[in-house]
Amino acid sequence: MENIVQKHEGRVSLIKGECVDHTRDNRKVLYKIYGIDDSSYGKRPLVIWSHGLGGGRDGAGFLARYLVEHGYFVMHIQHPGTDTSMWEGKDGHPWDVIRATPVTRQMTLDRFKDVPFILDQLSDIERSHQMLSGQIDHDAIGMSGHSFGAMTAQVMSGQIFPDISDQLTSFKEDRFKAYVFYSFSAMAHLIDAAPEDVFSDMDAPMLYMTGTQDDSPISGLDYTHRLPAYEHATSDDKHLLILEEGDHMVFTGSRGKLAFNPNRARQEEIIQKTSLAFWEAYLKSNSKAKDWLMSAQGYSAYLSDDGVYKFG
Repeated sequence: MENIVQKHEGRVSLIKGECVDHTRDNRKVLYKIYGIDDSSYGKRPLVIWSHGLGGGRDGAGFLARYLVEHGYFVMHIQHPGTDTSMWEGKDGHPWDVIRATPVTRQMTLDRFKDVPFILDQLSDIERSHQMLSGQIDHDAIGMSGHSFGAMTAQVMSGQIFPDISDQLTSFKEDRFKAYVFYSFSAMAHLIDAAPEDVFSDMDAPMLYMTGTQDDSPISGLDYTHRLPAYEHATSDDKHLLILEEGDHMVFTGSRGKLAFNPNRARQEEIIQKTSLAFWEAYLKSNSKAKDWLMSAQGYSAYLSDDGVYKFG
């Protein structure tokens, strides 16, 4: 990838802020934007990140900074109710507290609604910060997320989900051009519908990532329970990476209660390069990056025995 994508020079800058949704009891959606403040780069794609259950806008910095250094803006949004507020200031390990805390349907639906709300505010956010002003390519916005955040991104891509009255509903958001799902969710086993119906409207370019040790922290199910979300999506441009010995937290840059991961540095590098190649292919229409990603001499040779990659 080093010969295909130019690295942008300059210090990575951070913008933190919040948007208030007055239509939802003044719900505050926090955000954190990574970028390089240099207008000479021209308009750049934006990748939005949604955190997992109990997470926040400060996770996965290793990935955000890498993308920014190669010509992107990255925006992390924080979902009230399913964020760090679940465990902050409470006794016990955060994972134990999170497991013991019920997540209602309304909390989940509010999380989904945060995404189009932030998109609606994007132009105002852009005008409010010199680093962003006139620099975001609004025709090249992608969405990504980890775990519960991956499910949030999946729902934005067209995966159906029950509304408050249990009616299966589409929350598809057409302003996104492509998606990356880290530790993606197999919601079909929790919805009274056939998998081919749950995932049938997921037709945009999408990249799924999991690992052979990617067990669910909540249910304990192993990584294979996630695979129907990839298998039944109808996209003509769907990619799957299964990291050998990759676990649930390697995609977000923290460990939680998981043991030391001796493969972390290599796995994080793979996550970075795979993500960049995908975004280059589908947000920047970089044909060389797409060729590398799908080439036995390119990406497959780079990945080697550290994972399994599938396309289509």
